[in-house]
Amino acid sequence: MAKQIVQTADAPAAIGPYSQAVAANGTVYVSGQLPIDPATGAFAGPDIASQTEQSLKNIQAILAAAGLGLDAVVKTTVLLQDIADFGAMNQVYARYFTADCPARAAFQVAALPKGALVEIEAVAVR
Repeated sequence: MAKQIVQTADAPAAIGPYSQAVAANGTVYVSGQLPIDPATGAFAGPDIASQTEQSLKNIQAILAAAGLGLDAVVKTTVLLQDIADFGAMNQVYARYFTADCPARAAFQVAALPKGALVEIEAVAVR
C-alpha cells in the first residue's frame, strides 16, 4: 500500500499530529475541517452558515491538491456543536453537493476544537 500525504497552503494547516489528507489505494481521506480561513487563521464567521461554507471550501482545496473535486466525495461526516443548526448547515451543504450526493452522517457533539460550530470530514475516490 502506497500512502501519500496531501497538503496545501489553501487550507488550514493541521493543528495536531495529523495530515490534512492521506491518499491510499485510490481513496483520499480528508481530515475533519474546521471553519478556519487559511488566509487569516480565524473562523470565517460566527454563524453556522459561514462556518459550514469555510469547512467545505477547505475540503475543496485539499481535494484539489489531490487532483480531485467534490464530485469524487463518496462519504462525509458532519459534526455539529448544536443539532438545531442542521437545517442551516444543510442549506449551505446542498450548494456544494448538488447531484450524486455522497453518503453522509451528521452528529451533535459535546464540543469541537477551538469552539467551532461545525467540523466536516470527507472520503473521496480517484
